[in-house]
Amino acid sequence: MAEAERGTGVAHETRDPDARWLAAVMHTAFFLLLGGALARFLLRHPGEARTPWIIALSVVLAALYVLGPALGPGRGTRPTPRRLTWLALVVAVWMVLVVLAPSFAWCAVPLVYTGLRTLPARAALVLIGVLTVFVVGAQLRLAGDFDPNLLLAPPAVAALATAVFVHMERQAERQRALIDDLVRTRRELAATERREGTLAERQRLSMEIHDTLAQSLSSQQMLLQAADRLWDADPERARAHVRTAESVTERGLVEARRFVHDLAPADLAGGGLDEALRTLAARESEAGLAVRFHAEGAAAPLPDRVESALLRIAQGALANVREHADATAAAITLTHLGDQVVLDIADNGRGFTPEPPRESGVRGHGLPAIRARTRQLGGTLTIESAPGEGTVLSVAIPLEAS
Repeated sequence: MAEAERGTGVAHETRDPDARWLAAVMHTAFFLLLGGALARFLLRHPGEARTPWIIALSVVLAALYVLGPALGPGRGTRPTPRRLTWLALVVAVWMVLVVLAPSFAWCAVPLVYTGLRTLPARAALVLIGVLTVFVVGAQLRLAGDFDPNLLLAPPAVAALATAVFVHMERQAERQRALIDDLVRTRRELAATERREGTLAERQRLSMEIHDTLAQSLSSQQMLLQAADRLWDADPERARAHVRTAESVTERGLVEARRFVHDLAPADLAGGGLDEALRTLAARESEAGLAVRFHAEGAAAPLPDRVESALLRIAQGALANVREHADATAAAITLTHLGDQVVLDIADNGRGFTPEPPRESGVRGHGLPAIRARTRQLGGTLTIESAPGEGTVLSVAIPLEAS
């Protein structure tokens, strides 16, 4: 609070064009008032003994005032010792001039502004009080007779000018604080958005890797383990498993290269989602699980991100079927309903008791990954299953939200 009460106009003058403009007006007004007072004195009191002193002090006061801007605004909101010394000399010379020639009293108006800009609030008020006393005394000397208006008007004008200046400075300080808060908030928001974007991209890449490379490696492991068990008893089946593992490895290599390229599903490069799901069903059937694909409704072009997500969901669901369901048959059904597209994956495996989805900040695979992809597209995920009765996984994606 004490910092806000200081003469903050000095600290911000170099940044505020209005402050520089006001300072220029006040400097011009000071020299006009000084020149007018000197001209009045020379016209009213020619040839007096004090005239050389008045002229010399006027020149000194003008030179000191010109020197002020060269001393700089000081450090922060605290005036420097050099600037305090300069202000003391200016006020002292002015006081001597007022004592010798009361007509110089109105030069106090720019000095009030200078004091408010330079000094802390309390010191500035003391200086303004001293300047006002000299102005009142000078006006009473010029009037000759006592005039209550001359006694009360200068303090009233000084108080009004000071109140307006302090109010404007505090308003400007509050505006600067609000602007600083706004800039800081925008920076924090931008940093938060970058962090959220990074986390979302990491989760997306994690799901991409799980649904492609990780599944490919898992299939290879299962096929090679099966080949190892059958190598002596049934060499032909063992070699078939090895050949299938080689095919899976080739597809995994394509996916790895695609990651380097643009992270778009390689299966979608040769056609639409229907063709990619048909190819997926045929490929998964090679691993010992009979998978069929069926499309319903009038096929329509889908957004790339919807096609990519549904293909990844199908891959993840079939990976779960192959690794956990102990199923012999599965079916992929893609239904186009105009305003939405529905993907169903059903199997005749061991089934399970579905658990309510748990929201968490950790990255998940399998069903958590499927839920995340569905949620990102504004869709809904339904799982129907029971122990010994197989599983049906259904994903509905509204096309307007995609």
